[in-house]
Amino acid sequence: MPISKKLIHFLDENQVKYVVIEHSEAYTAQEIAAAVHIPGKELAKSIIVKADGKFVMVVLPATYKISFDLLKSAMGKKDVSLASEEDFKSLFPDCEIGAMPPFGNLYDMPVYMSQSLNEDEEIVFTAGTHTEVFRMGMDDYKRLVKPEIVKISEHL
Repeated sequence: MPISKKLIHFLDENQVKYVVIEHSEAYTAQEIAAAVHIPGKELAKSIIVKADGKFVMVVLPATYKISFDLLKSAMGKKDVSLASEEDFKSLFPDCEIGAMPPFGNLYDMPVYMSQSLNEDEEIVFTAGTHTEVFRMGMDDYKRLVKPEIVKISEHL
């Protein structure tokens, strides 16, 4: 499957500079970081959760995990749980399962970004396949996605 055409169109339309980096097939965030020779903290992973029955995208560094207590508090929700790939795969028809870009806004879902990513000047992320990542400026990412930036994760 090719890189998300929806994402490429969106970035080009908004005149955002980005670089596509090809790598050997990798599935976990840590494997991807190793394949593109960057520290795991610099790779953003997208995780889909269900919050009171609605899908929400959570973006955090590869070396972090979601703190569901912090996430519930930040969202003001009572019921927040990890969504299964089976639950959300149809929401990302232009992406391989588990390779969704951190652009929930393109898929009609809110995005919560870990404040630990906010310290970086760039963001690196999968973009629809298990063989390519994008690198772009964090300011451009925040301008386009408008994520809620909150403390929602803990270092592994």
